[in-house]
Amino acid sequence: MIRRTKRLSNRSFVVLIMCVGSALALGAQGPSAYAPVVVTATDYAKAERFLSATVAPLVVGGSVSPNWLSDERFWYRSVTIDGAEFVLVDPVKRTRKPLFDHAKVAAALTAATGVEVSASQLPFQSLELSADGKSISFDAEKRRWSCDAASAKCTATGEAAGGRGAGALSQASGREGRGQADGRGGRGGSGVAGVRSPDGKRAVFIRDWNLWVRDVATNQETPLTTDGVKNFGYATDNAGWATSDRAIVLWSPDSRKVATFQQDEREVGDMYLVDTKVGHPTLKSWKYPLPGDKTVAMLQRVIIDVDAARVIRLQMPPDYHRATLGDNVSLNDMTWSPDAAQFAFVSTSRDHKQATFRVADAATGSVRTVFEETVPTHFESIAGWRVLWPTNEVIWSSQRDDWGQLYLYDLVGGTLKNAITSGEGPVTQITRVDEKTRTIWYTALGREKGQDPYFRHLYHIGLDGKNLVSVTPDDGDHDVQVSPSGRFAIDTYSKPDVPPVVALRDGAGKIVMPLEKADISRLLAVGWTPPMPITMKAADGKTDIYGLLFRPTTFDPNKKYPIVNNAYPGPQSGSTGSRSFASARSDRQALAELGFIVVTIDGRGTPNRSKSFHDAYYGAMGSNNTLPDQAAGMKELGRRFPWIDLSRAGIWGHSGGGFIAADAMFRYPEFFKVGIAESGNHDQRNYEDDWGERYQGLLVKNPDGTDNYVFESNQFMAKNLRGKLLLAHGMMDNNVPPSNTMLVVEALIKANRDFDLLVFPNQAHGYGDQSAYMMRRRWDYFVTWLLGARAPHEYPMEAAPVIRH
Repeated sequence: MIRRTKRLSNRSFVVLIMCVGSALALGAQGPSAYAPVVVTATDYAKAERFLSATVAPLVVGGSVSPNWLSDERFWYRSVTIDGAEFVLVDPVKRTRKPLFDHAKVAAALTAATGVEVSASQLPFQSLELSADGKSISFDAEKRRWSCDAASAKCTATGEAAGGRGAGALSQASGREGRGQADGRGGRGGSGVAGVRSPDGKRAVFIRDWNLWVRDVATNQETPLTTDGVKNFGYATDNAGWATSDRAIVLWSPDSRKVATFQQDEREVGDMYLVDTKVGHPTLKSWKYPLPGDKTVAMLQRVIIDVDAARVIRLQMPPDYHRATLGDNVSLNDMTWSPDAAQFAFVSTSRDHKQATFRVADAATGSVRTVFEETVPTHFESIAGWRVLWPTNEVIWSSQRDDWGQLYLYDLVGGTLKNAITSGEGPVTQITRVDEKTRTIWYTALGREKGQDPYFRHLYHIGLDGKNLVSVTPDDGDHDVQVSPSGRFAIDTYSKPDVPPVVALRDGAGKIVMPLEKADISRLLAVGWTPPMPITMKAADGKTDIYGLLFRPTTFDPNKKYPIVNNAYPGPQSGSTGSRSFASARSDRQALAELGFIVVTIDGRGTPNRSKSFHDAYYGAMGSNNTLPDQAAGMKELGRRFPWIDLSRAGIWGHSGGGFIAADAMFRYPEFFKVGIAESGNHDQRNYEDDWGERYQGLLVKNPDGTDNYVFESNQFMAKNLRGKLLLAHGMMDNNVPPSNTMLVVEALIKANRDFDLLVFPNQAHGYGDQSAYMMRRRWDYFVTWLLGARAPHEYPMEAAPVIRH
């Protein structure tokens, strides 16, 4: 018998092919072909619950902001589950008690206002304590109040003084605003508040490229300079992506002089952006020097006698717009002598390889060079520097022995007297200097054996390099506030997986008494789990590298999960960030909730380790930009944990992280299958001069027309793309101009490579109010292409984490 087969219609055939194709695609992704993954809007909603806006309020207490009194006592506001209380601590007597009778103050305010006030939820967050400690003053309900600490009788004394404490009785907490400059680039105006003098009587500000002074009492304004012109103005800080009207000045201690500069950008090249709107667009242009430019921003240093409105120009060539640490001019590179007769500062060369310490005579402008330091790659004064004027000495930070150390120099002759610190682990901050006892307190990393090398610890040592004391030896990351006398220290310590504990220590490091402990019970109640600290080997097979791993709260070790790397190459920072406790770190945990293993890894080339570790990809920002370590670390984790599926590896990042994410897709196409590159600086020749020339070196052109930046630029590797890549950029990004991403787009088109592009009209580097949309699209992209599932259609994301720039 002949059996007649049923003929498929064209439509049925197409459906069948689509189903088979989908199954094959999922099969290529791994076991999801056999157990289809379904991701719903409910799953997205659950993931959203692990963003900072939701989980941060669930952590209560665990912090102390001390207000020190003259006798070593201090008070602070302690936050509890029920509300808050103001606490007075006596370190000598080892007592901790309420600063005042909260119940009596609440009752007095209730009687005075007619509004019910709770003792545990007083309507103010800050207060002023009288010198004799017998009364407190605060703002509440638009009025200023004074309360007797003993009888708690409260009297309204006038209108609220303003500030953080000016809360309403019906709402005990408020929000603080942050001012934003209009980006006019040095013109300024009468609306600019200005920089106040130490005595509070005067304020200087920029107007029409000149520096003016305002008498605070009378509001009378007087010009201090008159020769400032467009792009050659006084006290301006406009170079590269920094554009504001704030005045960069350092007042002298006697409030009679300011140290600043006249910044010359007249011949510097422009950057352009065009907004999106109906009608003729608005062109935004500003000075933005690039690597290799013949002319960059230069500083002509000056000292201005405010009383006489006289400009004293320092007798030296102009300085480059550079700092010993950071992208822009820093006040940390300037300091006055106590008598205001001398002004010390550091000049940094264009390539950052040389730092020169100088002292100027404030009356004549004469300048002498005290000493200088030159390095093969780039110089960084990680911990900064201090001048000890009474003894004519300088505490100098240097990485000359491969670690950040402190050295003592003679201020007069410029000779090295002795090394203050030594050993492994960088000194990162000078916390306090006691010139009478010749003791320095400092923060350092990696000096406590057996601990995470990124944990901060406090030490003190004699300026002669003797009598070292470890003040915070306990395992953890320590944030320490030293008392004015140095006798005590308030130590807040935690780990990524251990909540903060606050203790009072003495100068020897012994715990005097516990103060606070964070309560995370409500956080744990919603199912929150901490990230897992991870240690791996770098691509060299011998260097330890560290990071964090995030798993779904519904983690099942018998399942296989795709792995996603949220990377940031540095070199000015790393991927992981702080090692202290945090309830949320961007949207890493939230993304993990959707069925991923998310990791952050600090590979070689990132800071806070040795100088050689940091210099690992100096001059090779594309070919060796910590990606070898990122890949090596992920592969090691995959071998160690069977629940990681290395065949489904993804990567994403923002800014420098966007650069490395695209680079990973181009240089490691066999490993990284899905990448998202947000606002990447893909070609350092199209990013500000200070950053590229600092880490890649000065641009050098070769006889064939190429240069030392070409091979490190992403567009020249774009033809290697094999996986799924999403590029994103804000079209009004004044930090990383959007042309960076457009160069990669053009290269991908020419190479006939498929990719996805998302642009944000009128948005700057962080996407502003459209950042939630970017996060939702990021989740969708990984869910679709790495998880092999269908993302919920146009899920309405409500919150977004802060983007690190």
